Amino acid sequence: MQRRYLSLAAAGLTTAMTLSLSACGGSADGGDVTLKLVAADYGDTEANSSQHYWDKLVKDFEKQNPNIKVEVSVYSWKDVDKKVEDMVKSGKAPDMAQIGAYADYAAAGKLYSADQLLSIPVHADFVPALAEAGEYQRIQYGMPFGASTRRLFYNKKLFAEAGIANPPQTWADIAADAAKLKAKGVKMPYALPLGPEETQAETLMWMLSGGGSYTDSIGKYTIDSPQNVKTFEWLKKDLVGPGLTGTDPAKLNRQDAFNAFAAGDVGMLNGHPTLMKQAEAKGIDYGTVELPGPSGKAKATMGVADWMTAFKQNGHRDQVGKFLDFVYNEKNVMDFSGEYGLLPVTTSGSQAMLANSKYAKLHSFLGQLAGAEFYPANKTSWPMVSKTVKAKMGTAVGANGNPAGVLSDIQNAANEADNAGQ
Repeated sequence: MQRRYLSLAAAGLTTAMTLSLSACGGSADGGDVTLKLVAADYGDTEANSSQHYWDKLVKDFEKQNPNIKVEVSVYSWKDVDKKVEDMVKSGKAPDMAQIGAYADYAAAGKLYSADQLLSIPVHADFVPALAEAGEYQRIQYGMPFGASTRRLFYNKKLFAEAGIANPPQTWADIAADAAKLKAKGVKMPYALPLGPEETQAETLMWMLSGGGSYTDSIGKYTIDSPQNVKTFEWLKKDLVGPGLTGTDPAKLNRQDAFNAFAAGDVGMLNGHPTLMKQAEAKGIDYGTVELPGPSGKAKATMGVADWMTAFKQNGHRDQVGKFLDFVYNEKNVMDFSGEYGLLPVTTSGSQAMLANSKYAKLHSFLGQLAGAEFYPANKTSWPMVSKTVKAKMGTAVGANGNPAGVLSDIQNAANEADNAGQ
């Protein structure tokens, strides 16, 4: 289980103390070099596609480094990981890939480590929570690129109409408030997206809320722990059973839940910062609070990071390192975070965001980052476990669901995958 409790203020110093010197040599190329980067698209239209961000950044970089060209190919999140996987399998790995996982490539010896690429100041600037989440066998291969945390969103107008004065602080509050919202005719009093799109995220948020997680402090899977079983039994009995979710959670995808919230049809749901922009665009007056737990706020919230990786195959270590030093300077980090409503992955960026009232609505999400828990992305078994969670978890809370049985099945699959990878 990946708990992070370091303060942002101490981030640079704490990480710097653990660093070895960044290597300086390593490229056989003395002349012009063209780097290939495959990146994920954070935009939802052509107008705000990540391609525009990269085009501007590359243009600025190439002005300063005329001997290094960078070609960036942007793919949707549903395609990018598979695209990179296919490229690697065909022996044509890109120089860099900004994707959702890194452990498999690190375990196969295909990646440069962060300290082989980045200058010491840049490497030291990563938020420690994120730097550690990017480690495989205690070496950082995944460089965080975009980050977010989760909070509970609620519709202030629907709450007022239902006579609810304050947002929920506990599970009992969630159930009581959802019942009042249902009585007022709200379509989805509490939206619980356990459909296949991103089930693993909603699952982890509820695990953390109930005092559990996917893994323990030494990285062993604890999917069927007593805490997790109790959490999903509560969801089945107290939330889904009484009809307070408005629809079958197994059939509700995250984006559909977000769309329903933006349409004014949802009273409460767990969400990340990009939901703010979507809700505001539709005129929804919303508030956010820390995730509620059984008797107070949850022990931690979920943090999510996407990963920049650098492949060894083409041998462009020096040039990749120079480009990534540029990618992670404060201006570029802030430009990206501001454009897509994400949290800066560097301490300098985090401090700049906290000091700027323009980002006031992100401050509560950012304040949670240092103590957030992340997917066990450092385990090569995690992609398979995540797929299993997506396939099965929604059934646990349905009318005929068996939370203990479903969690046990996923635990067995996780143990088998973990053992196979050792």
